[in-house]
Amino acid sequence: MRIWIDGYEANVPQRLGSSQLAFELIRHLEKIDKENEYTILLPTPPLEDLPKERGGWKYRILRPKRLWTKIALPLALYTAKQKLDVIFSPTHYIPRFAPGKVKRVATIFDLSFLHFPEMFMKRDLWQLKNWTKFSVENADHIITISKFSKNDIHQQYRLTKEKITVAYPGYDSEKFSARGGSSFGREVEEIRRKYKIEDNYIIYIGTIQPRKNLVRLIEAFARVAKSEHHLGGGKLELVVVGKTKGKGRQGWMYEDTLQTPLNLGIESSVKFLGFVPTEDLSLLLSGALAFVQPSLWEGFGIPVVEAMASGVPVIVSNVSSLPEVVGKAGLLVDPYSIDQIEQAIRTIVADKKLRQKYSKEGNVRARNFSWDKMAREVLKVFERTTKS
Repeated sequence: MRIWIDGYEANVPQRLGSSQLAFELIRHLEKIDKENEYTILLPTPPLEDLPKERGGWKYRILRPKRLWTKIALPLALYTAKQKLDVIFSPTHYIPRFAPGKVKRVATIFDLSFLHFPEMFMKRDLWQLKNWTKFSVENADHIITISKFSKNDIHQQYRLTKEKITVAYPGYDSEKFSARGGSSFGREVEEIRRKYKIEDNYIIYIGTIQPRKNLVRLIEAFARVAKSEHHLGGGKLELVVVGKTKGKGRQGWMYEDTLQTPLNLGIESSVKFLGFVPTEDLSLLLSGALAFVQPSLWEGFGIPVVEAMASGVPVIVSNVSSLPEVVGKAGLLVDPYSIDQIEQAIRTIVADKKLRQKYSKEGNVRARNFSWDKMAREVLKVFERTTKS
């Protein structure tokens, strides 16, 4: 097969979410498949950490960057010197036009924009609604990242389930693992000093945006932080790892989240770290008493799996895909209930045996997910789609 991949999202610094997934898929497809011919389409030269060119694996720079799916990709498809079999978009957006014989495969992560339109910027919402609908109606196959999202796509767009394949994302097992020993303990202490974390802490990782439900998390944390009934009266901090601005994908509508600790008088106990490099992130996770993901909606939740792989107990919402990802290996809470989030934090922080239980169970659960598995599932989709 001749396979083209839209690498726009993968070729950015500070990857998160969809850009992280696009990068890992490209990296692992190059590892597992030496038989087919791949061309990765980019608006700029490939970054250093993308796979190097070889026979059967090359990059092509297209213009214009601004009208990528409307002009750049269609123009490249129609002027291709050699016939290609499939173009894969690891995003919601397939090329607007393509030759009839070229199969188009799109990736749809979740439909949160249909369920929570008020939590998106108007321009982004318009694009997500219109382009996702176009992709669903015109792609030859859809890849999504959880059974929950598959069912939602089927229900919202009346798309037959046979045209939707679930391929679970993974995590970097070399960087995220349950480690111990004195040298590792020293590394964790160094990271705490680097980010000025003075006490025991719980951690959240993800883009800062309304759907992540951080205001309720901070309100629940405030109740715990102001009491004397945790860790024998010791202080507890909330560490928030997530971007508002910066390179690559940015957060949005984050003002209320940043203001809430000030309103509650706990600004010294809540640390907003912004983007954190992966090598630091794994150590920050390992030093936490618990990882908390109180999202109102998730297509999957890669940081949850990274936390479980690191042996960190997880507290997650009992909605959307998160119960599917965590199973029985974590504490599930109603994301709309500040009381439940508060109680879960109190319980996990105070009970060492419970932390150990969820640490072990989460570590086992995380082994169900890998980028290699996802890449192989995606490759099967290419093979099936080109034969149909």
